[in-house]
Amino acid sequence: MTIQPYKKLVLVVLDGFGIATGSQGNAIVMAQPTHINYLIDNYPATTLQASGPSVGLPWGEMGNSEVGHLNLGAGRIIGQDLSRITLSIEDRSFFRNPAFLQACEHVKKNNSNLHLVGLVSPGGVHSYDEHLYALLGLAAEQKIQNVYIHMFLDGRDTPPQIALETLDKLSKKMRNFDVGKIATVTGRFYSMDRAEHWNLTEQTYRAMVFGEGKQVGSAQAAIEDSYAQHIFDEMVPPNVILQENGPPRLDGESRLGKPALVSDNDAVIHFNFRPDRALQITRAFAENNFNKFTQPAKVFKNLLFVTMTEFAHDLNVKMAFPPQEITNGMAELISKKGLRQFHIAESEKYAHVSVFFNGGVINPFPGEERKIITSPASNYQNYVDVPEMSAYKTTDELIGKLKENYTFYLINYANPDMVGHTGNMQASIKAIKVIDECLQKLSAECLNQNIALLITADHGNVEELLDIRSGGIDKEHSTNPVPLVAVMGQLKRKHPKEGGIVSLAGIVPVGVLSDVAPTMLELMGIEKPAEMTGISLLPQLTKQAGI
Repeated sequence: MTIQPYKKLVLVVLDGFGIATGSQGNAIVMAQPTHINYLIDNYPATTLQASGPSVGLPWGEMGNSEVGHLNLGAGRIIGQDLSRITLSIEDRSFFRNPAFLQACEHVKKNNSNLHLVGLVSPGGVHSYDEHLYALLGLAAEQKIQNVYIHMFLDGRDTPPQIALETLDKLSKKMRNFDVGKIATVTGRFYSMDRAEHWNLTEQTYRAMVFGEGKQVGSAQAAIEDSYAQHIFDEMVPPNVILQENGPPRLDGESRLGKPALVSDNDAVIHFNFRPDRALQITRAFAENNFNKFTQPAKVFKNLLFVTMTEFAHDLNVKMAFPPQEITNGMAELISKKGLRQFHIAESEKYAHVSVFFNGGVINPFPGEERKIITSPASNYQNYVDVPEMSAYKTTDELIGKLKENYTFYLINYANPDMVGHTGNMQASIKAIKVIDECLQKLSAECLNQNIALLITADHGNVEELLDIRSGGIDKEHSTNPVPLVAVMGQLKRKHPKEGGIVSLAGIVPVGVLSDVAPTMLELMGIEKPAEMTGISLLPQLTKQAGI
């Protein structure tokens, strides 16, 4: 039997939804998602690799949302910025990078300060600590002494209390290079918001520029004081470090002076390579006529701002690593065919269904419509109290568009990842149950309207909320594979299987994320372009269906 091409196709990306064996840390299995299990048992289902070299990352590196969506949309394995920047350090081209050298020359010329801003973390998702160390090495080579680090703490892509260990490693590097002091310490909840909670960004900014926030004598004191209040890395509010002023007193205590603030004539290097959570704080420094704060942002004179990668087109910045050109990805190809497409997500993941899925292209392609659904206002616990987030509304918006003249639909469900990052098992179980309800409603509509439905994920997370080595909470992404489920009338199994989501944990992944776009194109009867090196998995899927 030959599969008849579909005139419409929906791709569902379950953010942070990996496949693993049943355990006390697997919120997906614990949730017993009735409809997801039904779909897996009654339609072709398999797994895909979503980490490491399979998505263009170093071996053993966990996947993430940006990388996942890039590979899904490109239809080829994309070498990621993490690998690209790290390789430049190894071949020493990093130390000849024109943007970095311009920042160094700016500081020398103006006898000013160099500020290194970003997430100090070994996580490798938004930044990588080795990149910061290389910048310290560059400053030492360039004989720049006034170097200040604005340290954003992780605890989300790392264990929740890793900051002291990270600080110790950073301190040793600063001593070895004999350069660098810490100016501010802030958890990423405040410093790396991406959902337009501008009050969080404003607190970070005012600490960096005006010295507002808790003033302490050292980064270690800032972290230890927060820990004493049971406030861990991600949630540490902005702390301003008072710099040592002269030799120690007779009692051995440091003489504390003024904070090291970002000022006129300074240079700033934001060393996060992933743009989505670096953009808001960068806009406050580098966007003309910025007006998102309750109090006016400072209008700097002669401030040079360098971003590691492209954060946005409209910023007054220098860029160290310009974007790689990705041509003939899924969204661009649909547009070139004169077809229409609809991309939707809530605000927490909007960049992923737009910029990242589209290969780094910020503006929509002709015929592409984007819809953003506002995520609930996050609280101290980050969606523990609202694990449903905006999934219901996002689903309803998409279903309302199914009868309109679109060929390709893309939807991202943020819940598994965002709630999984809290480490709260009960909230994560609720999030999975909500997604199960949404998929039941969406799949019924797709089947009724003869629309092909593919369900996959960008990386794992919520299936692994306990660290099997330590028994502690695991808020990080995982290296687990992700599902691929093909829900369409032509592919319904003649003989349903049993086991649901658990059955997928026992199979060897048949492909990688970049195979999804070629699979979609074959289902739609569209020829795969030469640039797509992924392969269609339709033969494996039809074989499962007994066709």
